[in-house]
Amino acid sequence: MLKPFHSVSVNPHNGKGELFVLFAGYGQTAPCHEVGPQMLDYYLIHTVESGKGRFSCLGKEYELGPGDTFVIFPGEVVTYASDKRDPWRYRWIGFKGASADDLLIRLGITAQRPVVHAEGLPRLPVFLRRAERALREAGPACDLQAEGELRLLLAKLATHADVPRRRGEETDAGRQQIDRAVRWLQLQYAQPVTIEQLAQHMGYHRTYLSKLFRQHTGLTPTQFLLKIRMERAKLLMTEGSTIEQIAYSVGFSDPLYFSKQFKKWFGCTPSEYRGKHGRLAYDCSR
Repeated sequence: MLKPFHSVSVNPHNGKGELFVLFAGYGQTAPCHEVGPQMLDYYLIHTVESGKGRFSCLGKEYELGPGDTFVIFPGEVVTYASDKRDPWRYRWIGFKGASADDLLIRLGITAQRPVVHAEGLPRLPVFLRRAERALREAGPACDLQAEGELRLLLAKLATHADVPRRRGEETDAGRQQIDRAVRWLQLQYAQPVTIEQLAQHMGYHRTYLSKLFRQHTGLTPTQFLLKIRMERAKLLMTEGSTIEQIAYSVGFSDPLYFSKQFKKWFGCTPSEYRGKHGRLAYDCSR
């Protein structure tokens, strides 16, 4: 039986700009080791070196093995766990940046398509290993070295990213526009945003945007925004915040209205939900 371990190297520099690495690491998980449900405020990429496990995001579950890579997007509730008999060993890298979202979308990697199967690309872990080593050695340009390795990793992933084509979909550009709209909502849900603001940001008329949005997601922008807020609220219920704090945190200025929407969505009030589920334990290993 392999002994579980994990190691993380943090960027010693305060990064900002288009793309910058926060940390990188690697580890061997224990059987059934589970992370989540959790929501991050940065991007996190894992590449599996050996073993098996599962990754869950947006109601979908993916069975992953050696060579597979999964990407966690900010604002998404995710869970991932190693296999009982063959727990996975993986490397990871966390990053932020003003262009990170658009870059991933351009590569065909989104919260709706967060997994890349790249078994035939043995060099993927090499980029992650070099990034982690650069941060561990903490040289004067370690942040630039780590960013360079991240860009090489993304470029290689792009050659295997799965960008499905759907019947009736106008163009890949249309799909990317909706992905941009989805990410805008996922990053702005805590603010008192309106669909008019989203339409203005995208440069579309609200009616056309709603039609395009429903075609690609099955929901209107308003419904999708509410879904994001409710999922985030459910997660916050397990973290000890008050109902009022949760309401404000997910974009509601009226806690009573928030409670009504929560009950309509989940079938119980926030207080009833907390009474049933209590506070969950979270993995704090990294």
